[in-house]
Formats: sequence, C-alpha cells, structure tokens
Amino acid sequence: MVSRVIPVAPFDLVIFGATGDLARRKILPGLFHRFAVGQMPDAARIIGVARTDMDESAFRADVQAGLSEFVPQAAGNSEMLSRFLDRIGYVRVDATGDEGWSALRDVLRADVVRAFYLSVAPSLFGAIAARLHDHGIATAESRIVVEKPFGHDLDSARALNVDLRQSFDEHQIYRIDHYLGKETVQNLMALRFANSLWEPLWNATHVDHVQITVAESLGVEGRGEYYDRVGAMRDMVQNHLMQLLCLIAMEPPSRFTPNAVRDEKVKVIGSLEATALGDIVRGQYRARGDEKSYRDDAGNRASRTESFVAMKVNIGNWRWAGTPFYLRTGKKMRARSSEIAVVFRDPPHMIFPRMEGRRGNALIIRLQPNEGITLRNTIKEPGPGGFRLAEVNLDMTFADALDQQGDPQDAYERLIMDVFRGDQTLFMRGDEVEAAWAWADPIIAQWEEAGLTPSGYDAGSSGPEDALMLMHRDARRWREIE
Repeated sequence: MVSRVIPVAPFDLVIFGATGDLARRKILPGLFHRFAVGQMPDAARIIGVARTDMDESAFRADVQAGLSEFVPQAAGNSEMLSRFLDRIGYVRVDATGDEGWSALRDVLRADVVRAFYLSVAPSLFGAIAARLHDHGIATAESRIVVEKPFGHDLDSARALNVDLRQSFDEHQIYRIDHYLGKETVQNLMALRFANSLWEPLWNATHVDHVQITVAESLGVEGRGEYYDRVGAMRDMVQNHLMQLLCLIAMEPPSRFTPNAVRDEKVKVIGSLEATALGDIVRGQYRARGDEKSYRDDAGNRASRTESFVAMKVNIGNWRWAGTPFYLRTGKKMRARSSEIAVVFRDPPHMIFPRMEGRRGNALIIRLQPNEGITLRNTIKEPGPGGFRLAEVNLDMTFADALDQQGDPQDAYERLIMDVFRGDQTLFMRGDEVEAAWAWADPIIAQWEEAGLTPSGYDAGSSGPEDALMLMHRDARRWREIE
C-alpha cells in the first residue's frame, strides 16, 4: 500500500537556533524527507536564524554537511539535494537584542503561511515571541512552535504560557512533543475510535491493568549537567508518558478536532488520583563493566537525581476505577523499547486446566523499535496427546503490513507538516501542560521532602528490584524489556 501524500500550502519556515544540534539532526533532515516525497510545495522556503556570523552560502554548506551525516540517501541524489538547498536562506539575528530583526522582516513574504520554530533554550521563548510581535514579523495567521521542556514546574509553565500569549493567541502556539508524532501513537486513536471491537472492552470491567514503558539503552552522556537538574520525572513522565496515558484512558471525543481531542486529555489528567510515596520507585544507574554510573556521566558524585521512575497511577473516574496504570521509564536499561500493554482480565470462569506461566490476553502497542501492534491470545496447542493451551501472538508490524519501508516518516517531520496544515491535534494545549505539572509537582515535592536516595540498578538491566516489587505485591509483573 502506498501512502497518500497530502500537500500543504506555500510557507516560510523560520528556524531559530538553526545551527544547533536539534535542527541539524531532526528538523532539517525531516524537512528534506518531506521535500523528497513531494509534500513540500515548490514555493516553500526555510530561513535559518542564529547569532552565528555567516552568509547564506556558508549556512547552506553547513546544512548539506548535516544532511550527508544524518540522511545518507541525500548525498546520492545531488539533483534533489541541490533543489532543497536552493530554498534555504539565512539571517543573523540577536534573539535578545534588536540586531537582525528588520532584515528578517524584509526577507519574509506576505502571501504565505509564516511559522517560527524555536529550537532554542526555553528561557528565550518569551523574548523571541515578543520581538516577532513588536517588529511586525508575526501576523494573525503566523504560527510559533516551541520545544519542551514547557517549564520546570507549574509556576514556570504558567509564566511561559503568559509570555507566549502576550504575542500569540493559543491557536497559533504549537507545543511540540515528538512522541505524539509517532505512527503508533496516532494509530492508537484509530484503533480505539475507528473500530467497534475494542470500545466495549476498554474499561475497568475488562482491563486488569495497563503498563506504559519507555526504556532507553543510552545514559545521559552529553546532557549530564542539564539532566541532573531535571531527572526522569520532569524529563519523561510529566510529558511523554503522560501523553500516552491520556490517549489510552481518554473518553471518545465528540469529533476528531484538535480541541475536542485535547479536551478529553485534560479531563484524564484532572481525574488522576494523588500518588502515594509507596507507589513510586526512583532509581539511578550504577557502573557495570565498561558502563559508567549516572554520577560519573552527570559529573556529580553526590547526585540524588533519578534516571529511572516506576509508579502506580490510579484514575478516579467511571471508566477506570479499580484498574491501575503502571508507568516505567529509565536510562541505561537493557534495550531501547517503548510500548503500551493493555492487559485484560481472565475469563470469569476458566473451564480448562490452568496453564503454567499463562499471561492472558493483552494488546501490546509498540512505539519503538519496529512500530506495530500485537494481540496475545490463548489457543489450543496443535497436535494429539490431550488438550493443552498455548499463547500465540497476532502481530502487525506497520512497515511490513503497510509496505512503508521506503518512506520511514519521522515524528518531527510529520508534526512540522501539521503546523502548516494548521492542525493542533498532536500538540499540547496550554491548560494541558499546566494540568500535567499540577499533578507532577506534589509527587516531586514528596520525595524531595523525604530526602530519599534513588535505588541503584545495574546499567543494562531492567531497573531496580524495588520496581519489580511494585508489581509483585499486586500479583502482577512487568513485561520483559526486549
């Protein structure tokens, strides 16, 4: 099956921080991919903005070097690469001063969509937004894209929202979380709301529990100083895992529109019950073999920052009362793996002899690697010799099932194209960000007041033993990280 390419209107995309790592690794390669498949209109332009003193040709050479490194096929198609580079410009701008803003205003066109991607530190968001407004660069139809973190706590998130809304209306603000751009995350909504099969089962009556795991095999190398001020709770749970929880738990929206979807997500966050300290496990990876410890990577021998969090979360509403959600994320774990497992209850009366090691029915939604969906079923084991049960998987890997090996769309490029379509469905709304922080802040305050040290776990393992006990005490167990 060949996916249908939906074109977008001509645009001017201004990338602040265009010489930075994110632009080089993700944003510009993503834009090149969309250009290569014909999704970027011929009249579209990309304007890099940074404080670096360089001319347009030097910036294009830098972009070309980045594409050669991160998009190997770009080097093999010189004609395509040349056409892409032709639409790239550069303006030197001082984000916190007045230099360069007039030049930026003069280079932009009046008859196309303008979008401003802030690939810079959050401390610059307000200053850039204000100058875009004050210099007449942002129009009523412009869009502004901001990267996480959206604040450090509730107060800073509110302040950030106030800063952005002084220059842009909420419908112009796109808070990007790349997890929401993953194919499987979007398919989760299609799976739930486009099929009558699942809705009767999607509740506490039939679902025993839900596991959400985002495991990373890498540590905090290169980000140690930043990460040590943040930790896994702020870096992953409050945003990425919260978004996955909302999509699993939300009620069906009245229609598939940005605000209808985000309204239901906010309701889920508002229904989260307070999490007791005993339902949270914090961990910190320690050295193992050639692998360094977290404290070595962070450069802080006394650090009590968590690189791992596991927690049991309850949703106090009609649909999910009595069905716990178990969240788990960590660095330097056994493998890179992100998945959601919806584990169903056993039949009320089992007529067959109990099978040793039986795990029961589960719907496993894999986000990475190898995006896809697996349904675990119990069947009769083939062959003579008695009635024996076995568990088998009905497996759909998207790349195989939909023949998408030739067009591996990255989450960033999908979301960037949604900006130009004016579709905010997969972007976080301001009240959603604040609601997530309002839930997370008391949890963080609990363990800071308790002064507890994170449990140690070996680099390359599945996390601390305490996290296993979090499930075992409920007669449940985590899925293996593979």
